[in-house]
Amino acid sequence: MDFRISARVADYRSRIARFVEQEIFPVELDRNAWDCHGNIGHTALSTLQEKARAEGLWCLQLQKETGGQGLGKVGMAVCYEEMNRSIFGPVVFNSAAPDDGNMMVLEQAGTDAQKERWLKPIVEGKVRSSFAMTEPHPGAGSDPNMMLTTAEKRGDTYVLRGRKWFITGAENASHFITIARTSDDPRHGLTAFLHHRDEPGWRIERRIPIMGPEEHGGHCEIVYEDMVLPADRVLLGEGKGLKITQMRLGPARLTHCMRWLGLAKRCTEIARTYACEREGFGIRLANRESTQIKLGDLAMGIEIGRLLVMKAAWTLDQGDFAKKEVSMAKIHVANLLHKAADTAIQINGARGYSTDTVLEWIYRYARQARLVDGADEVHQMVLNRLQAESGPSFWSWPMSED
Repeated sequence: MDFRISARVADYRSRIARFVEQEIFPVELDRNAWDCHGNIGHTALSTLQEKARAEGLWCLQLQKETGGQGLGKVGMAVCYEEMNRSIFGPVVFNSAAPDDGNMMVLEQAGTDAQKERWLKPIVEGKVRSSFAMTEPHPGAGSDPNMMLTTAEKRGDTYVLRGRKWFITGAENASHFITIARTSDDPRHGLTAFLHHRDEPGWRIERRIPIMGPEEHGGHCEIVYEDMVLPADRVLLGEGKGLKITQMRLGPARLTHCMRWLGLAKRCTEIARTYACEREGFGIRLANRESTQIKLGDLAMGIEIGRLLVMKAAWTLDQGDFAKKEVSMAKIHVANLLHKAADTAIQINGARGYSTDTVLEWIYRYARQARLVDGADEVHQMVLNRLQAESGPSFWSWPMSED
């Protein structure tokens, strides 16, 4: 593939970089602008979002007719990496999970009426959203075929019953995409539904406390108790729920990786700056071979991650599900982020362990990366299965038409 980016994407990247440096970093440094869950507070967020919208940096990932700029996955890889040099960056540009993935799947799978009612308010930043799939044991986790939440069809309605947990953003969300079982068909037994937070028949059982900082709305356990939804709430069609998960989760896993690369780069920046300033035993940390080896190794790991992400993004842009490429990127970048935060804390010493920098925030956040959207082991199993099924063609290169 051609690794050169277009002038248009380069322009967006440089404008995002300037915005992060000049607008978001000062807010990140001001702990009074944070909320009680370790995220940016609503007032500060609203101000920054208005500025981002005014500068044409809003929802770049969506098509122009939807309200975005149609960057494609390759353009997103470049821009998302730059956005997440700040821990608050993605949400400012309306490119944060779970809204990001929800908007893209609604744009791709929704009817015109569904886009108007369920997608447009998220694009405009008027509401937040959630994707409710994961269930407590023995229900669905990485394997959606274990789904226990049911949707029984009664005339022109469906009645939902079941329990979901670790549903990101649920406490602040207004629009939900929920996956439920409508039959026992192994390929066509799941269906995706749309519902609003104000509708009866569901409740938030609890906001689950977690180790790391939280997205807006936390990670919640929710219960459906005979929730009645009309048939027009079905997304893509009855029995198409598995396809919805494939459409949403593959790109969403990759956008996580795009953002995590930005955080990994931020870790190296903080580490390098401190190493250049700090002296001990008559020598600067930056001049010590041990420090140089650590930072050099991170630089290589980040570049490997960028190559994996870019190949996966390019493959998605060709219309492929990119299962192999996304799984490889997900495993590598998730582990890289944890390594980058750990190394940067080690170089910064006690300062890195304190809240004087965002390193401890990134470190706590990074541990979830190896779990969300499929644990490392799940993706390793996927890669093994794909290799076994493909044989030598697993290693083949795409052919040029020239």
